[in-house]
Amino acid sequence: MDDEGLFTVGRLSRRTGMPARTIRYWSDVGVLPPAGRSEGGYRLYDAGAVARLELVRTLRDLGLGLDDIRRVLERKVTLADVAAVHVDALDAQIRTLRIRRAVLSTVARRRSGTEETNTEEMKLLNDMARLSAEERRRIVEDFVDEVFGGLDADPELRNRMGHTRVDLPDDPTPEQVDAWAELAGLVRDPDFRRRMRDMVEHNSRGRAGQEPGAFAWFAKKVVWLAGQAREDGVSPDSPEAAEVVTRLLGDMDAAGRAAVRERIEAGLYAEADRYRRLMAVINGREPKPSHADDFAWLLDALRAHPGA
Repeated sequence: MDDEGLFTVGRLSRRTGMPARTIRYWSDVGVLPPAGRSEGGYRLYDAGAVARLELVRTLRDLGLGLDDIRRVLERKVTLADVAAVHVDALDAQIRTLRIRRAVLSTVARRRSGTEETNTEEMKLLNDMARLSAEERRRIVEDFVDEVFGGLDADPELRNRMGHTRVDLPDDPTPEQVDAWAELAGLVRDPDFRRRMRDMVEHNSRGRAGQEPGAFAWFAKKVVWLAGQAREDGVSPDSPEAAEVVTRLLGDMDAAGRAAVRERIEAGLYAEADRYRRLMAVINGREPKPSHADDFAWLLDALRAHPGA
């Protein structure tokens, strides 16, 4: 200790165990101002600097930046306010680390050996681990905007495909990671976007006089009528199947039936169903049963009975 009870940088370093260069740097940036200078120009610190130095070291260990520490010490903000901000930041980091852990677990679980597959898995790792929750939401929102933008689609159809929150939980399972990776690839695929846009455009053109939910109602009718016929062993090329098709499509002419057949052949219903099933897995819900076999039966029946 020097004259009048002041510490030099060296003695303050020995007293606290902090490196002298760190003390000088913290002094330079204003979190540990000296009490004065010696005749030789050396910085001098009073006894209060010891306590202040310990506080700065503790706050740094907790992850606070020097700017925040200086504002706290200058009483421009309270320590509680700064701590609350850092709690939020740490929570975000913890969520990110959990997702990264889940992604790495997925890659490790697959144990792929080929270079091509490993490259795909590393791309999955980068895509999944580096995206923020907001960026993941935007991927789906951009898809929905492109598919439905400017079209008077059935509100129920848009609700089923677009208004469902879809994001990974804070601690996702490997199955949720797999589902998200597949969904992200699906909605980024230009061909899938085009096919879904075509489906929505067709829905919009046929909206005149239809009640909201007509799209979902048709799918339910397929499950009820075609599904029951399939379970009863009705052959798609039989007269009974022709009656089922008529009950489903009413007095729709041959061109209308052909359009329905083309949409089923293109896999639009199956793809839309797969999209919804992936969202259910990601959101931790039990996916609804797939009715691909019912639509396959209807497709065969439409091919066998193309006329009205």
